[in-house]
Amino acid sequence: MPLKILGLNHNTAPVEIREQVVFAGTQIGEALNHVRDLEGVDEAVLLSTCNRTEFYVMTDEAGKQRLHAWLHDSRNLDESFQQSLFELNGDSAIRHIFRVACGLDSMVLGETQILGQLKDAYRDAEGVGTVGGQLSRLFQHTFSVAKKVRTDTEIGASPVSVASAAVNLAQQFFADFSKRTAVLVGAGVTIELVAKHLVGKGIGRLFVANRSIERAKELAGGFGGFALPLSELEGTLPEADILISSTASADPVVTLKQMKVAVKARKHRPIFAVDIAVPRDIEAEVGKLADVYLYTVDDLDKVILEGQGNREAAAVDANKILDREIDRYLSVQRSKQVAPVITSLRESADSIRDQVLVQARRRLAQGADGDEVLEYATAAMMKKLLHQPSVRLRKAGEASEEDVVQIARELFGLGDKD
Repeated sequence: MPLKILGLNHNTAPVEIREQVVFAGTQIGEALNHVRDLEGVDEAVLLSTCNRTEFYVMTDEAGKQRLHAWLHDSRNLDESFQQSLFELNGDSAIRHIFRVACGLDSMVLGETQILGQLKDAYRDAEGVGTVGGQLSRLFQHTFSVAKKVRTDTEIGASPVSVASAAVNLAQQFFADFSKRTAVLVGAGVTIELVAKHLVGKGIGRLFVANRSIERAKELAGGFGGFALPLSELEGTLPEADILISSTASADPVVTLKQMKVAVKARKHRPIFAVDIAVPRDIEAEVGKLADVYLYTVDDLDKVILEGQGNREAAAVDANKILDREIDRYLSVQRSKQVAPVITSLRESADSIRDQVLVQARRRLAQGADGDEVLEYATAAMMKKLLHQPSVRLRKAGEASEEDVVQIARELFGLGDKD
């Protein structure tokens, strides 16, 4: 089965579409099981992050169409989804997965988090048994390529992240962080990075709200902040000059009603808010409030682009490495496709050799001259080995199949003869 990729990402779809097809937690295994059961699909890996949901599958065209239909129906998607979906096949699909692993297809050029997410996606697929030999070889080579790009280029230098971009944007609103209070919702890697950048820039007070109060205490304690359970977030919102949220919740954790109350309590002092989550944590209507400046992960694009100019040259070098690695991977895969033919050819030759050897030994046992037996054995081997190619070449000559004749010359190392 050939490799195909079906999905959407930040290059093809805005956040309001991407959030409709996010798979998290147990949904990933369930989705992979559904995909595996589709006729025509042999292997599958699902990568689902805030910026992309992509299925890497070994399937035929019919299997891909069934996957497309299942995704559309299972998420009740409309026409806008169809326009955002992309499909890649063969060499283009291999290049894409290499670029994803290296951070070359990320919103943040060269970011490292995506490689870990891709490894997690591979392990998830292994866990439910949807990875076979072909995807296993592809992903192992992909991880090797990503390591080489990180080692041999400066793609990861001067890191720019969604977290740092959010904090940099906040500085455009509040020059003096020491007088400001930040409320962070969530306690994952992204929120931890946000906290680190805020503290590094001298934030006055820091609150961390999370469903797990233990994790909130752990994170907040590391930065001298205050922890609170998610159930108490509403009462803390009026304190927030800066509100940044990134959870894995399927539903909004900050509502329009809550923010209206917070704005009123703040006597219309502005709130800078960034919703990094996909699906979104903050109801979109919050952005319409006069004193709330709400940004999504897609709005951080320009800030990120301004900070990663020095990575462009490294990206050129990285793409050169990808060109070489794609050629190397394809060469290995093509040689694997020929391997069974070579094995069959050798087995056939060994069978002929065994037959001739039996006859030769029988002649020697009957007292035949050694030289005569050697003449017999070599002539018999040559005749048997060349019989089928000779028959096929005669037919090719009769049918004017010049391509077959030329291939025979190349296979047997023969020069063109007049």
